[in-house]
Amino acid sequence: MQFFIDNALLIAVAFVSGGMLLWPLLRSRAAGPALTTLQATQLINGKHAQVIDVRDGAEFARGTLPNARHIPLAELGARGPKELKKDRPVIVLCNSGNIAGRAAAQLRAAGLAEVYVLAGGLNAWREAGLPTKS
Repeated sequence: MQFFIDNALLIAVAFVSGGMLLWPLLRSRAAGPALTTLQATQLINGKHAQVIDVRDGAEFARGTLPNARHIPLAELGARGPKELKKDRPVIVLCNSGNIAGRAAAQLRAAGLAEVYVLAGGLNAWREAGLPTKS
């Protein structure tokens, strides 16, 4: 018992660092599967995936993927289940992929089965040199 008392700070640091290592794994599980830009392109072309941009209006106006539908995260709960076809895959995007993960989890909870996050978001799409629209 004295060992735990003497090393309480070290034990606490070990638990916190372990939690920090596990956080990305737990977060990605909640977000669901992520697609690379190549995989997203194949899904869009092959299965006519629906692309949803969950960024705010000003960011969306600066550019997005071709044929992307704008449904801001704040409106996703009300609009998403009504406007999206449940028989087609959905790709959710934001700038970096972080907010899209929350949106994807929300869509899955609303009953959409095949929901993906664009890994790296619009930033990754642009870095790959893929087309965008304004």
